[in-house]
Amino acid sequence: MLSACSRAPEVALAPQASAPVCASARWPGDVSGHTRVTTQPDDGSVAAWGDPALIARCGLDPLGPTTDDCVTVDGVDWVVRPLSDGSVATTYGRDPAIEVLAPGAYGAVPLLLPAFTDVANSLPATGRHCS
Repeated sequence: MLSACSRAPEVALAPQASAPVCASARWPGDVSGHTRVTTQPDDGSVAAWGDPALIARCGLDPLGPTTDDCVTVDGVDWVVRPLSDGSVATTYGRDPAIEVLAPGAYGAVPLLLPAFTDVANSLPATGRHCS
């Protein structure tokens, strides 16, 4: 069923969403040509673009060592995992961490990550890196 007005995507806030670096995250205005849309809740630690929504959340607990794929994009390390329809990338070596959820329609999530370099670099580094 198509609706004349789309609802704001509902986003669960991350455990450290209230951390100052997340509450005032400087999210990009657009990602790969998709404009930013309002989220529910409307919180500075989360952002979404396009329809279906590409969603980013700041405030996740940092990842520990993993065997999942780890890629470096613009000097930022990301752990990338497949989902049933799309993929998720989470900053590695940052505390708190950022998570980017990309529906399959957006293609390979690493190609979207340059839009998040500035906000990822604003997060405190833990010293861990992809190896």
